[in-house]
Amino acid sequence: MSAYEFEEKPKRSSAQHYELADVGTRLFALIIDGFILGLITGLLTAVLREPGTAGGFIVGLLYNGYFWTQRDGQTPGKRMMGIRVIKVSGEPIDYATALIRYVGYYINTFVFGIGWFWALFNDKSQGWHDLLSGTYVVKA
Repeated sequence: MSAYEFEEKPKRSSAQHYELADVGTRLFALIIDGFILGLITGLLTAVLREPGTAGGFIVGLLYNGYFWTQRDGQTPGKRMMGIRVIKVSGEPIDYATALIRYVGYYINTFVFGIGWFWALFNDKSQGWHDLLSGTYVVKA
């Protein structure tokens, strides 16, 4: 794996080094999180009878938004796989970035899944959701 250097905030004098997460590790983290989200959505469907597509979107946004912004960029799946999401600047992501990144998940899928496969050919392993939101997935 190659390491990319990201500049820290100007008040610091040194730079941090992050190693990008490989696509396979990212895929397993996504599968783990998908399973967890499926359980949550299934429970909500049993209780509410019909959360609908909008309900699924909101649950996914709340889940990912919370973990990306409040848990060092790590959903449970990413934590299990030892990876996390950061801004290209090396800073933690904020709610606006999380929203853009999550909407990017849907764009990836709607365009015949090409946005997901893009990470295989991008030199920094960025899918469309990463490019839209200005994020990297790195080893924790």
